[in-house]
Amino acid sequence: MNAIPTLDIRRFTQPASAPDRDAFVEELGAAYREWGFAGIRGHGIEDGRIQASYDVFKAFFALPEATKLKYHVPGSGGARGYTPFGVETAKGAKHHDLKEFWHIGREIPRDSRYADAMPPNLWPEEVAGFREHGYGLYQALDALGSQVLSALALHMGLAADYFADKTDSGNSILRPIHYPPITSDDIPNVRAGAHEDINLITLLVGASAEGLEVRSRKGEWVPFTADADTIVVNIGDMLQRLTNHVYPSTTHRVVNPPGGKARQPRYSTPFFLHPNPDFVIDVLPSTVTAENPSRYAEPITAQGYLEERLREIKLR
Repeated sequence: MNAIPTLDIRRFTQPASAPDRDAFVEELGAAYREWGFAGIRGHGIEDGRIQASYDVFKAFFALPEATKLKYHVPGSGGARGYTPFGVETAKGAKHHDLKEFWHIGREIPRDSRYADAMPPNLWPEEVAGFREHGYGLYQALDALGSQVLSALALHMGLAADYFADKTDSGNSILRPIHYPPITSDDIPNVRAGAHEDINLITLLVGASAEGLEVRSRKGEWVPFTADADTIVVNIGDMLQRLTNHVYPSTTHRVVNPPGGKARQPRYSTPFFLHPNPDFVIDVLPSTVTAENPSRYAEPITAQGYLEERLREIKLR
């Protein structure tokens, strides 16, 4: 497999012959075992929905800094609302990332047992339609992520609905990101330093813009610029840990483009799909073999793992 593949998920979700559905599961699983990344097309999320969400996100980032900072909650780890430029730093990096972002989380009843871990959303009153379009995209990506997890579960030898009751109240996050124009040629920072994601899987809307690079098993940086109708879905550290590294959480980054392209802003919107906060991440017995002994002596809850990782990237 010499390149990160793009697969049509309609082969899995729409009525079709069983062999084609089974072939999709095998191809998706092979992509994740080799790359930890795959492109997904045929996902059914309308271009109009995506464009409407980007319109409101761009409108927010265009607001004056003082206005945006009204929605920054110091000490919250950026769980909801606005995180300003110059805060998030990739683990082990010397320089902060060149980005600002907003976080939308799952809407849950305030008497939910998860209320302490999942605070209420903030919504910018200055941007009409932000809540409607932002949360609409959240729900669409949440549904698509469940389909991808279902196919992955089958590849792991589990029931198709294995993840359903483990993610139905997941602490998932939609993160609209603005990478401002780069105005200096000698800046040491990059738009997003080399990192792995924390969660189960990430669904990225906006990988059609240049900059995303994925590190191959050979240690080479491979650019991955997807078609406009493609959502990039990658494995996160929680799923890597659950599967004892059978499905790797691959290092990736967003590099600064060359020449005049660096003077243009970049926008992208990842959806970080998380388990329910009390889900216990323990290595699946089926992934432990003589050649691949368990790498983790103790299990950890999803919320405990999230907090541990947020401290590493300076959001806690």
